[in-house]
This record gives sequence, structure tokens and C-alpha cells, in this order.
Amino acid sequence: MKSNWIKYVFVIFIILILGVAIYIIRQDEEVKRQEEEYTASNQDDRVKELKLGIAGFDTINPILSKNKNVQNITKLIYEPLVNLTSDYKAEPCLATEWAKDGNSYLIKLRENVRWSDGQAFTAEDVRFTIDRLKDSDTIYSANVQNVVGVDIIDDYTVRINLDSNVPFFEYNLTFPILSSTYYQGEDFATSSKNSSPVGTGMFKITDVQSSYITLSKNNSYWNKEKDSVLETITVNLYSSIGELYNSFKVGGLDLIATDNENIQDYIGTIGYTPREIKGREHTFLALNMSNNLLSRPEVRKAISYSIDKDNINSNTLNGKCITSSFPLDYGNWLGQNQDTSSGYNREQANKELTDAGWTYRSGSWQKTENRRTVRIELNLLVRASDSTKVAVAQNIESQLEAQGIRINIVQANDEQYNEAINNKNYDIALCSMTLSPSPNLDTFFGEGNIANYSNEEVTNLLNETKNTTDENVLLQDYQRLAEIYKTDMPYISLYNNKYTIAYSSSLVGDITPTWFNQFYGIEGWYK
Repeated sequence: MKSNWIKYVFVIFIILILGVAIYIIRQDEEVKRQEEEYTASNQDDRVKELKLGIAGFDTINPILSKNKNVQNITKLIYEPLVNLTSDYKAEPCLATEWAKDGNSYLIKLRENVRWSDGQAFTAEDVRFTIDRLKDSDTIYSANVQNVVGVDIIDDYTVRINLDSNVPFFEYNLTFPILSSTYYQGEDFATSSKNSSPVGTGMFKITDVQSSYITLSKNNSYWNKEKDSVLETITVNLYSSIGELYNSFKVGGLDLIATDNENIQDYIGTIGYTPREIKGREHTFLALNMSNNLLSRPEVRKAISYSIDKDNINSNTLNGKCITSSFPLDYGNWLGQNQDTSSGYNREQANKELTDAGWTYRSGSWQKTENRRTVRIELNLLVRASDSTKVAVAQNIESQLEAQGIRINIVQANDEQYNEAINNKNYDIALCSMTLSPSPNLDTFFGEGNIANYSNEEVTNLLNETKNTTDENVLLQDYQRLAEIYKTDMPYISLYNNKYTIAYSSSLVGDITPTWFNQFYGIEGWYK
């Protein structure tokens, strides 16, 4: 009897466990069903239209337009041969691969790509576009200035011939490609077709009015991995930047990009998310290595350690820039994770000079050489027409004077400044340059560089970077170049300009803009 009773209890226990398990499973299924319904409902509620704006619109043709906003937005319509990733690495787009052969580039094109009017993309489109870049007034002319001809090997292979060996020329192939067939028989510069040219991109032009342009999802887009959630992009056209700012402020636009240093004065501080981007205008000091004082590493290091870049940015530039320590530290994959900043350290500056035999007396550093007293006193060249740069030079002068390094500011007019730079006729020069998407550092390290800097190891490294496609080798070489930049200090990087991307708080997605492209990840955006 006792044995039977235990069996009954065990059976009842098993039944209870099964009942509870079935209940839990059904509850899980119900929760999952509700979640799926909720997700589907939310997806149905997603707003699939994005509203952008252009002030001072000229033309939607990306080759002929001089408007920065147009150039940014047209990246959604037209595509280049070579694109850049969000960390500025060259990647295939309309070109699938390329090979360098002396002064030529052999390029294989992507097949089965069609223009938004249904025509096939071919090698003739590439040659047509390069020819238009050569004979048109366009911001992309510099990209092809070394191109002397384009040979069509077959419908999907071209050879681009250059007049010289151009390092990293693939980074020049980032200009938009236009359709040769679409413009056949047309005068490119004056064609009425420039109001709505066809592209191969994620979106296509479907309506053009005086106050707006409508872009619709290109359902024939070749890159199926980037299937856009957005169905429509409305590009509103404004007569002034003030109108554009006001429209964003009241919710008429979802995203704006600006280099306006006082943007918050126009759009306020609420209702949007700001994203600051380090721009491509790089400001730095060039230290002329042919100068007797600047040829000494301790003097260059003392100058670098004595300059507080944050002080310049906050007190002279009102926080409108982002400090820099290396030309590629704007986010380039070859300039990331590198300790290239010497840092502001007045004690270290003193130590560098003291260890080299300099003595601080009567407010300046001096040294006796060949029975003569040598003092650290240098001229700082600055462009007089640039009031901001003059103010920066005065800030640097004040900081170095406080450290016992005497500075005389030389304010030169534009012609004098350019002549002094070209002839290397200066001690220290306050310079700015617009950085190329290419990681080429010849301007700083190559033959004839503006600091008269020479280093055999650097020369060998530069040559290796120009002749390899091995990413590991490139990373190692650029790491070493950055180390030498920090050690030898022929230049002192100061700051880059700053862009602000402001976007609506209702905009959802991976929003990671750069100065090359504001729309990385747009295929996943919605509101």
C-alpha cells in the first residue's frame, strides 16, 4: 500500500510539473506573439521620409555645383568608383578592384549596375565623367589633374593613365560618376537635363520643383545589402541659410550640417542632437629646419612643450575648433590609436633646454658658443589678412615669451606670405591646409617639404607606403611615421576646424557622419 501511495504522489507530481511547463511555454508564446505584433505595429508607425535642406541652391548636378550642401546630399544619388569608409579607408563602389602599374591604374568595374533610367553602367560613363571633370569648372578638377587619358579595355575595364606616379591615387577616384548616354547630344554645361540627372545610388530624383526636390528609394539599386528603410527624401530649397536654420528649428528639417561657429545662436539647444566632427582644415606650425636654432631638437621640443593648444582653442578661438596632434588624427584609420601629442608641459620644456646646456637668464634662454652668447629668438610668419590666424600667432607669442623663448611676429600680405612659404624664407610659419582624403604625407615629409625636413628612415617609409597595399604594413609604417613626427617635431599640429551635424531627436539609426559623408548607415534610418 505504501509503495502504491508513493507511485500516485510521483505521478501527480509529474503531472503538475508538465502542467506548469505547458503553462510557461504558452505564456512565452503569447509574450512573443505580442512582441511581434508590437514590433510590426511600430514598423508600420515608422516615418519613412527624411527632410533635408539646401540654401543657395545652384544645380543638383554634382560636378557643376559649387554648393557644399548639394555635394553632401548628392552622395545619396550618385556614386564614385571608390568610396571611403567612416574611418577613411578606400573601399570598392562602382569599381570592384584596381591595380597600379607604374603611372597607370587598371580598374575593373562593377557589372549589372543600372542607371535610374534603366540604362547599363559601363566604362564609357567613366571616361565621359573624367573628360567632363577635365573641361568643366568643378570642385573635382584636382582629382583628375594628373590624368592624361582613359583607355577603355572592355565594357567593364578601364585604364587611367597619369602623367606621374601619384601616391594613393585611388583616393582621387571618389568623384561622382555621371551617365554618358543620358547626356548624349547635349551640351553638358547648359543642358536642361542638369536639373535631374540620373544616378546609380540608393535614391533617385523623381520630382523637381522651384522649392523642393524629391528623392525616392531606388528599388533597382545594385547593393542589396543596403536596402533602405526610408522611402522618400524631400530636399527643401531655401534662399538663405537663415531660412534653413529657422526651418530646422521649428521641425521642418530632420538634419543639417554646418561649419557655423555660432550655430546654437540660430537653432537653440533643444529638440535635436548635435554631433561635432573634426574638419579637414588643419592648422599647424612649420619649423624651418634650415634655421640654426630650429635645427636643434631641444629647441623644437621646448617650443612644442610650451604651447597650450587648449588655451588657444578656448581663449582665442572660443572653442570653435578641435585640437590636433597629427595631420591624420581626424579619424583616418592610419592615424588612430597613436600617441602623437607631446602635451603641454612647461617643466619638460625647461628640462629639454637645460639638458642641452641652455641657461635661463634675464627672461630668456641663452648659451655661449664660440665666445658668443646665443639667445633663442625667432620670427613667426603669419598671413596678415587672416585676423584669426594673427590672433593665434599673438597667443603663441605670449605663451612662448612667458617661457623665455622670444618671438617676433611677422605679418605678411598674401603675396609676401606665399613667396616666403615657397622660398622657405621664414623661421616658424603658421600654416593651414585642406587635408586630402588620401593619407599621403608628402607635404609634411616628402622631398621639398615646407619645413626643409629630411630623414632617411622617413623617406624609406614613405616609399614603402606608396608601393604596398598590405594593410598591416601600412599600419606599421604610419605608426612609425607618427612616432618620428612626435620625436623630431618638424611641425607642431595645433587644431582642425569643426563641423556640426544637428539632427532631430526623432531620427533613429546609426548616425556616424564624417566630413567626407554625412550619411553613413542611412539605409537603417527612420523616424
